[in-house]
Amino acid sequence: MYFAMASHFLLLGILAIICSVVLASDHSPLQDFCVADPNSPVLVNGFVCKDSKLVQANDFFFSGLHLPGNTSNAVGSRVTPVTVAQIPGLNTLAISIARVDYAPWGINPPHTHPRASEILTVLQGSLEVGFVTSNPENRLITKVLQKGDVFVFPEGLVHFQRNVGYGNAVAIAALSSQNPGVITIANAVFGSKPDISTDLLTKAFQVDKNIIYQMQSRF
Repeated sequence: MYFAMASHFLLLGILAIICSVVLASDHSPLQDFCVADPNSPVLVNGFVCKDSKLVQANDFFFSGLHLPGNTSNAVGSRVTPVTVAQIPGLNTLAISIARVDYAPWGINPPHTHPRASEILTVLQGSLEVGFVTSNPENRLITKVLQKGDVFVFPEGLVHFQRNVGYGNAVAIAALSSQNPGVITIANAVFGSKPDISTDLLTKAFQVDKNIIYQMQSRF
């Protein structure tokens, strides 16, 4: 009796671990491919598969990563994403890519990818990169990268890049999701719709309420 109960709980534990691993990443493909059909009225976690007989080479193709992004903006950077929205054939493959252009001293501001880890390769210039570990340690792990260097940002952690050179910089980021998502911290906190309560943010950041009003007006 005891052995049977122990075996039962062991099995439940194993199943829980398996489920947690499966749910922590994109769904694995169960056929050669599942090209996304964004026009389907059916709602699923991801995208419904397009009829395989209608699939063409362009469903797996994107052109444009050789083109520099326009960095004439407040942060001095531009991300050109290539996710399932740009390549329908990425559906269920758990990968995507992006080009990031940086003006001199431009930044890719602190942000997270809620559904993906990221591996960044510098193609041109010098980048200061870093991420912050979770509470309570909140340890900053940072490094200056040169052309050809590679750095990894673990899934869900706040991270950033800054061009520390005097010329333009370019990097390619590969991500472990067809749709990694991005949450830019400042935009989310100070630019939410509707606004997060000013009293709440004043207490959270331990600053004067007028500073919160000023920050919210910028986003």
